[in-house]
Amino acid sequence: MARVYDDAVPGVRVLVDRVWPRGLAKAKARLDEWAKDVAPSTELRQWYGHDPAKFEEFRERYERELDEPGRREALRRLAERAERGPLTLLTATKDVEHSQAAVLAELLAQGRG
Repeated sequence: MARVYDDAVPGVRVLVDRVWPRGLAKAKARLDEWAKDVAPSTELRQWYGHDPAKFEEFRERYERELDEPGRREALRRLAERAERGPLTLLTATKDVEHSQAAVLAELLAQGRG
């Protein structure tokens, strides 16, 4: 996991935000993929508001969203990428540890993709 604004590390870089990061030119992002389909819904993202006190409930709601067919397929594609080599899940949020990237990284590490 990393912020999309951070220096790139070797491997595949996938943005897992629904909204394009502010102030970042697409050419400078150096992304391999923008996986909008695996991002939380707009409603969930707005409810959460990156409030760490809501993170556990956010995680539960987000995992339920990831059970939806289209999102499940997007998560499976991320898991396949991770199996082939280093994968960095990118987000624009300042608190990466309390983001959808953290939830996705945990699910992938558990083999739940």
